[in-house]
Amino acid sequence: MILGVSLATFTMVHVIISLIAIVAGLVVMFGMLCSKRMPGLTAIFLGFTILTSASGFLIPPLLFERLLPSHMIGILSLVLLAIACFALYGMKLAGAWRWIYALTALVSLYLNVFVLVIQSFLKVPALHALAPSVPPAELPFAIVQGIVLVFFVVVIIGVIRRYWPTPAYA
Repeated sequence: MILGVSLATFTMVHVIISLIAIVAGLVVMFGMLCSKRMPGLTAIFLGFTILTSASGFLIPPLLFERLLPSHMIGILSLVLLAIACFALYGMKLAGAWRWIYALTALVSLYLNVFVLVIQSFLKVPALHALAPSVPPAELPFAIVQGIVLVFFVVVIIGVIRRYWPTPAYA
């Protein structure tokens, strides 16, 4: 039991939260390329990404018996999200905080997609057959992760260059 629900239920909720965070994050990312402010969707993206990063620490074998790569990704993601939230809500994207927000928010999205790819290769039978080791290490897995990384690097560079949202008026 985790927080009063079965492990299976908790894991399913964690996965749903992760998928909502990823979908919202991708929409926000493409909106950023057009300098579009999406305050509601951005809040959903940031909130659900924080929730998925934090809830991942509660899943057993991930409980802190020893520091695992998943813990390091979760900690890094939460630090990046804290900076992104501060840049957006505290500093209102003023000056350098604009690109700091874009970088930290989108790297945290990348980390969520990185974990999605790992979990897909572990849980989807057709993908697992291509990379059966745990964790996946075979060439098909490396190719997919490489494509995801290159995609995010290109888009993040584009966002940093093009994201100049108009100020929000109160």
